[in-house]
Amino acid sequence: MLRHIVQSPEWAEFKSKYGTPAIEVGGVVYTKHKIPFTAGYFAYCPRVVPSDVDFEALTKSLTEQQCISVNFDVPNVLTDTNEEKQALSIFSDHKCEKSPRNQFAQSNIILDLNKSEEELLAQMHSKHRYNIQYAQKHDTVVRIAESLTDFNDFYSLFEQTAQRQKYFVRPKDYYQILWEMFKPKGMCEILTAYNKGRPLASWMFLIYDNVLYYPYGGSSEEAKNLHSSNLVAWEGIKLGRSKGCTVFDMWGASDNINDHNDTWWGFTNFKLKFGGKYIKYMDSYDMVLNEPVYRMFNFANSVRWKLLKAIA
Repeated sequence: MLRHIVQSPEWAEFKSKYGTPAIEVGGVVYTKHKIPFTAGYFAYCPRVVPSDVDFEALTKSLTEQQCISVNFDVPNVLTDTNEEKQALSIFSDHKCEKSPRNQFAQSNIILDLNKSEEELLAQMHSKHRYNIQYAQKHDTVVRIAESLTDFNDFYSLFEQTAQRQKYFVRPKDYYQILWEMFKPKGMCEILTAYNKGRPLASWMFLIYDNVLYYPYGGSSEEAKNLHSSNLVAWEGIKLGRSKGCTVFDMWGASDNINDHNDTWWGFTNFKLKFGGKYIKYMDSYDMVLNEPVYRMFNFANSVRWKLLKAIA
């Protein structure tokens, strides 16, 4: 598997600049998070490839940083593969245990970009092709964000969508720092669809190691009939291909694509219609260094999540 962007040196630099200490050691990047009312920290290490980890160097670093455990959140390994068997063996050898919950989505949709535009359009659902043409026909244009005003258009649509669909977004400066750091390196672009000057849909795309990622985006409730999100997605795919990307990683999907009651079903169905492949990654695992504090922390965290769900 390719190294995920959240395991890149650039991501570590971004997280540290934002104010979350990030350490690159032993072939991985992890972030360090304070555990309230204790002197300890927990480490968060998402999307690793376990076979790449130098556990001796990592353990030494975690001990020096006073971390009670490290969470290997949704490793970048597909289920039911030889790589999963190898990863499970590695985790077992290092006395890791299955994590109580995932933060990253465990399911995803991957689109192969090693095809012509004509082939990509042909494998797309006919409704998506129609919607793209409809948006273009009605004078919807997609522009790459270059100014702070352009960024503000993106964040406004992103925030509006989060409020409608009741999901968590970070403070505005998180995404602004990411864009301002990664855009000059050719690792981030924001594409926004406008119609008669109105921003209708906007997505942030990340680019790393020939992979195009779509982590964040939003749309307006206004002029939904123009299908601006379809056009932004298509222009993003073309952008990725122009930058040499061979894979489009859509960041996440629902765990059951047949469950129409799942809150993620709608955007999962939208993503699937671009012709990508639905995949699942292996479970998350924790390596525990201080078991008493780890157990206490997990209990408190489980109570916290139950409370958040109750008031959502």
